[in-house]
Amino acid sequence: MTKKDLKKRTRARESSNAIERLYITMRHLLNRGFYKPFGVSGNTLKQGLLTLQPEIYGDIASEKTELNGLKYVMDRLPEGIEQTRVIYMTDNEGYDQSQFKPIIPPKRRRNCYRIDNDQMNVELTRGRSDVYDILTHLTFLFIESHKIREKAIVNKEGQTGREWNALEDVVLHHKKLSKKKQETIIAYISTLLGRTFAETKEAFELFAEKNNKYRFFDLVYWLGKLAIDEAYKGIKREVKFSPRLRERLGHHIYGEIWANNIKKTLKEKKLLDRPIHIISANMHSVMNILFAEQALKLKGDEMAIYKKLSLSENDDLRKKVETFAKKNGMTALPDFSGANIDVQIFDISKINKSNLVSDKAKLEKPILIVMDYAFGEQAFEVMDELLKPYEENNKKQHLNVQSISIMGKAGILTGKKGDIMIPNVHMFEGTADNYPFDNDLKKEDFAGTDIDVFEGTMVTVLGTSLQNKDILAFFKNSTWQAIGLEMEGAHYHKAIQAASKIRGNIGRDVKVRYAYYASDNPLETGSTLASGPLGVKGVKPTYIITEKILNKILN
Repeated sequence: MTKKDLKKRTRARESSNAIERLYITMRHLLNRGFYKPFGVSGNTLKQGLLTLQPEIYGDIASEKTELNGLKYVMDRLPEGIEQTRVIYMTDNEGYDQSQFKPIIPPKRRRNCYRIDNDQMNVELTRGRSDVYDILTHLTFLFIESHKIREKAIVNKEGQTGREWNALEDVVLHHKKLSKKKQETIIAYISTLLGRTFAETKEAFELFAEKNNKYRFFDLVYWLGKLAIDEAYKGIKREVKFSPRLRERLGHHIYGEIWANNIKKTLKEKKLLDRPIHIISANMHSVMNILFAEQALKLKGDEMAIYKKLSLSENDDLRKKVETFAKKNGMTALPDFSGANIDVQIFDISKINKSNLVSDKAKLEKPILIVMDYAFGEQAFEVMDELLKPYEENNKKQHLNVQSISIMGKAGILTGKKGDIMIPNVHMFEGTADNYPFDNDLKKEDFAGTDIDVFEGTMVTVLGTSLQNKDILAFFKNSTWQAIGLEMEGAHYHKAIQAASKIRGNIGRDVKVRYAYYASDNPLETGSTLASGPLGVKGVKPTYIITEKILNKILN
């Protein structure tokens, strides 16, 4: 082994150890019930993240403020959290029945409530992965806030410089700015962030909202303000966990309610005895493939129709398809359990799609249960509960599950954004748990699709925001030969394997199908999740995978 290879392996081990320390610390803090971000425990999280230097957080270890990472994180945290000194993590504890208005982050399904000027409550109902996810993002945010503080202060007494004072004047007095004055403030902020004027202006435009074009100014000011108050006034920030959250976490409370709602609906509609095919996907691709052409009365290139439906300005067309679907065999089950996973049930006997539904499928009258994406460890909870028999009046009725198909987005290590990955093993990061399986989807199923397809090992990671190039390169180049990483696969298969081979809840011959499309390549600079979503480029792989799954089930 060369010195270069040894150095890479050593760095990969350091990274793996850092991830393990971070999770041990997070579990400790959860059990303890609180911590101060810049106390002893908070500093342990900070040092772990700085040692790891995840790709998604870019320049976290430099003195410059990381702008792409900041955008990624703020899309997953509630608006206004940067202004609050106390962040209180709760279970679903009745705030939805209060006068507090829920704040839902753009890229995370969690209800948050601004209690007062100092406190933000965040509901975590999707398991431990949800807790680890938000703690990681908060740690990044705290690190970046102190970078701003260091550049805003000009002496040991905590006196602020003119750039900071100008920003404070604009933010606190809600001043409307001329174009020139706006760029003057951007120039000041570039000094506070250690970034160029061009980079800062780009970030200003990226953060601008319809109702608040100065969102970036507010964000930079409040991040710096709370860090200054912490360092020079002793006003410490705190993160707390409610007793109910600590008691109920990991007990399948929401997964059980969620699964029972589905089975109860099947029972009421007299569908519980039918062959059932479970698909973990999204709330549009199955519905659109089955109904869009008929609902919109459009002919021609189906992929062009799907791309059209994916555009934000075509909400009226999406509603038209959904209305048609509900009249022709689809039952929508918006989730109110707290699991935050919506469901659609399709009765194939009511669907007229001759090119997709075979005569055999028409005779068998299968049912499709399409569930929205789970989050990390939550995948085990919801799948484990869904595969249990339906119980009513002390009687059990097993579900006639014929297949389980998992479609998701994942980071790719061997290709580029938009490619497809077909796993035959899920390896769970940081454990000895490996799940080999016979995937009913094969690489050859995608021949002629004009998309690169890779087969091999998928790594189920503890969190996508805790991966760096060293550890990912190790997964790729070692004998694991990993093709990609995601957060749910091993958890899903753990539940499926237990249900079929141990508990006997479903048959041993249930077919499993896993396929992922690449949302990012964390080994490529500029291709991480922080560089932005796939957008319309994700339509083709999403619908091709969905079509292949439906063909396996119905044809």
